[in-house]
Amino acid sequence: MAKNEISSVIEDHALESVPQSQRKGWAALSFSTAGITTTLVQLFFGGLATFVAGFRIALFAGIVVTVIGTLLGWATGHVAFRTGLSSTVLARRYGFGKKGSSIASLIYAFMIIGFLALENALLYKGTLFYFGLDDTIANRIWIYGILTVLWIALTTYGFAFISRVSSVLVVVYLIVLGCIIARLVATTGHSMHELVSYPALLPAEVLASMGASSDLGKFVFCLNLLIGSAGALALTDADLGRYARRSRDIGIAALAGTMAMDIFSLAAGGIIVYTGAPMLVDFYMAHNGLTREAANRAVLGGPDSIAAALLVFGGGFGALVMTIGQAKAQVLNTYSASLSLSNLFDVIAGWRPGRFVFVVLANVIGILMLYGSILEAVNSYITVLGVITTAFASVVVLDYYYVSRRFEASRVCVGDEDGIDVVNWAGVTTVVVASIAAHFVLSAYIPIQFVTTLVICAVLYPTLRLGLLKKLVRTKEARA
Repeated sequence: MAKNEISSVIEDHALESVPQSQRKGWAALSFSTAGITTTLVQLFFGGLATFVAGFRIALFAGIVVTVIGTLLGWATGHVAFRTGLSSTVLARRYGFGKKGSSIASLIYAFMIIGFLALENALLYKGTLFYFGLDDTIANRIWIYGILTVLWIALTTYGFAFISRVSSVLVVVYLIVLGCIIARLVATTGHSMHELVSYPALLPAEVLASMGASSDLGKFVFCLNLLIGSAGALALTDADLGRYARRSRDIGIAALAGTMAMDIFSLAAGGIIVYTGAPMLVDFYMAHNGLTREAANRAVLGGPDSIAAALLVFGGGFGALVMTIGQAKAQVLNTYSASLSLSNLFDVIAGWRPGRFVFVVLANVIGILMLYGSILEAVNSYITVLGVITTAFASVVVLDYYYVSRRFEASRVCVGDEDGIDVVNWAGVTTVVVASIAAHFVLSAYIPIQFVTTLVICAVLYPTLRLGLLKKLVRTKEARA
């Protein structure tokens, strides 16, 4: 391959439209969306949701989130399919303007690199656990160093290479995880009916502190827990949807991703924690010196508990699931992060060093984020950023499907020579207002923050945007 061809493959149309000749079908896209959603974090959310609400209520919440997330992901993915642009670059045209898209890039980059850091931390803790190593500076350097080099190498050569890697890793992950679950079920002797119908298992006082005393409260808790990732996945659908041959290709891929995240991972996580909790409690008591009460709390203490569970139950197979599950997600996290950083630095400073630089930068930032309390803050972290990314995706969708079609002829009035706004203040204002109102102001009255965000965006953005455009058109006509 010639030097120019290699450079083109690495750049991967980061700031331009993907040509039709490089588009792909639903299978390649679906392996990628399923790959980024089948991780230890999602297995942990499945265990937590089922323990709080019981398996049936949690699964029903997962089905609802699957429907909502698929529709939002398909809507944003369709915009990317039509334009051939990644989520943050298409935000220049729809919803935010050229300079305004930097805000979207900053939000999405922060969230996706946060996931990158979180998954790295889980792999690090799992490695220490499996090999019985201490948490030392030397171990941090060589483990995180190997992981960082691996993600950079696997992400460098663009989406075509990434989709091939994802397809292999997803298949292996599903086979090995299925074997571990089958072994757990066979060992513990639980019936299938018991596995898919067990009730809430946390003490009543703990459920009350979560607002999950009633069936409705349990459903709302699960909905907020699971739907926090829907906004981020919708933006990932756009990053992948620019490679779709047809709109339905990214629609199928969006469905595959949400089903893998909110149905498969939920059910698998619930079964793993339910069948394996007694063994994990005994392990913590015997090896960590914990009391039974402390060991019970540790079972759902954080996403790293799922890593411990897989390693205790599955041994080498568990280590394989942990490694593969995180690797396929990390490659896609790094890929999306490099795209958002490419747009961020282009619109802020006009700096275009090439996507590879941002692949490296994303991993460096991810390492720096490890010094924060990533694992401990994962629930609140995902909830608030899920609200913000949902608002971002909603504004893009509203602009493309409704606002821009109502006032396409007047876009040049507030834009540059290409008819693109410098800053679309209506979009920026909508994201700020919707996020603050949904998460901080109205959450006590309307607990499902995702729904609040969608409603506020649907009302506020068209009102602000169309009102501004009409005013500018009248001003232009008066001057003429």
